[in-house]
Amino acid sequence: MRGTLALVGSAEWQDGCDFDRDLLVASGADEVVVLPTGAAYEHPDRLVEAAETWFTRLGAKVRPLMVLARPDASDPENQAAIEQARFVYLAGPSPLHLRSVLMHSPVWDALVAAWEDGATLAGASAGAMVLCDPMVDPRGGAFTLGLGLVGPLALIPHADTWSEDKQHRTLQLAPAGLPVVGIDERTALVREPDGAWRAAGTGTVTVWVDGVERSLDALP
Repeated sequence: MRGTLALVGSAEWQDGCDFDRDLLVASGADEVVVLPTGAAYEHPDRLVEAAETWFTRLGAKVRPLMVLARPDASDPENQAAIEQARFVYLAGPSPLHLRSVLMHSPVWDALVAAWEDGATLAGASAGAMVLCDPMVDPRGGAFTLGLGLVGPLALIPHADTWSEDKQHRTLQLAPAGLPVVGIDERTALVREPDGAWRAAGTGTVTVWVDGVERSLDALP
């Protein structure tokens, strides 16, 4: 059975993100493998430090996996680390870089296999966007290709700070019948192993289909 999946709207590893405690329990592990891939050009070490501070408070360790460029995603040691992980967290601000590094790579294949074997997987901001297909292009709110772990589904992160103009553009451009999900900061959309979706955290999760608000039952 597939593991728990969490799509986090941003502002991860901060007060209010108590859903991470539940994710640790679901994983059955006391270690989180953190890939700061989306922050490759923006001090990924700082992202790792934030994760370490947060998960130490929750009684867990962080194992940073510095998959920052395409060759790193083909490294056998990185692949093995993902294969052995029970909780993996993707983070960073650039979904386009994250996608270019992971797509069709051994590390990505290992991540998918681990999740399908029951590992917990979380993606925050870019990490959440890229797991979906299609993916919202942060440059203008249109759509582009995602990694497609879940879909058809598109995600707007930090929806509480996303401009109304960009949101309107995204909803207008969405293909007919496509669920578009807005997730606020410090908020997660969680998919349980049985396929049920729920919201967690301090903010709101909003689902639109054809521009009309729907319940979480509209999600695939």
